[in-house]
Amino acid sequence: MLIMLVILLLFGGEKLPQLARGLGKGIRDFKDASEGVKREITNQIDNFEAKKAEQANTATSTTETAAAAAPVVAATPPPVITPAPNTMPVAEISSIAEVEPVHHETSATAETHLRETPIEGLKSPQEEVKS
Repeated sequence: MLIMLVILLLFGGEKLPQLARGLGKGIRDFKDASEGVKREITNQIDNFEAKKAEQANTATSTTETAAAAAPVVAATPPPVITPAPNTMPVAEISSIAEVEPVHHETSATAETHLRETPIEGLKSPQEEVKS
């Protein structure tokens, strides 16, 4: 009620019917637009469900037709492996081949390279054992 009195004082009695008409028209347009969006969404959902059902029916009929028309395939025998002349299979080569172990000589540079670098504030495993 107070809001209506403030509007009446601000705009006057002559402008009030025009404002009400404009407000009513805006609300009606909004309702129409929202109904249109709802209708479009419903149509899209219905179309999607119809296409899904159609594809399911098509797939079912296709598999039934394919199953009825599919020829019976006989089992194929396993392949026969014939060795090539003057060759030896890999498994036999690795079991016969002589393998010599690799020996690494340690040098002073290798020992210094492998040495651990101490980090301040951390104890080494040897220091923890001592304490």
